Amino acid sequence: MSDEEVIKRRLIFDGDGTGDDRRFNLMLKMITKFINSGEETAEESRQRYDKISAQLSMIEHARKRSELVTKSNDDQLIKYQKLFKDYEGKIRDIKSDIAKQRTELEKAKTIKQNRIEYDLLAKQISAEPARTEMNKKLLSLQKHLKDIGEEKRRLIQKLAKRKKQFHVLSTSANQLQFYLDEDNEFIDINSSLDDVNVNSPEPMSE
Repeated sequence: MSDEEVIKRRLIFDGDGTGDDRRFNLMLKMITKFINSGEETAEESRQRYDKISAQLSMIEHARKRSELVTKSNDDQLIKYQKLFKDYEGKIRDIKSDIAKQRTELEKAKTIKQNRIEYDLLAKQISAEPARTEMNKKLLSLQKHLKDIGEEKRRLIQKLAKRKKQFHVLSTSANQLQFYLDEDNEFIDINSSLDDVNVNSPEPMSE
């Protein structure tokens, strides 16, 4: 018998630690004395036999009780293992439900944010004028821009015409100044000749 088996049997006999192992050792001593006692009377042998039977009954009762306790513990262990598995499954379901609820919460937040943005955009759109009015304003602005373009073209043509007229006028003025300068030179030359004639000596008389 191995040491492990001996320990197991001693634990079974010892039960819950209430002295069953001591009772078993006591019974062995009683049996040994009963075998070795050859001078006892029949009455004494009968009493010792009854004590051994009672001790054996107590040990058997303790063994059965230990077996019942062990079986009960095994049953409880199986029950707790089953409960543990059930609770594990429930915990997984709860975690999965929490994850789903969290996803739904994120979706709800996104939907709420989109609704807020939609309301703000709707208010901004409602504050803007109607499309027909905007089209009228657009047509009016386009017409105004066209008129401004026509006015700009007309002013550019007028400016070009004035530039030509100014060029002609400037050319005429320069030509007139040239003629005036020539006339002044001619007058100066004549004046100089008159002075020479006046100041020249008179001819000698014969």
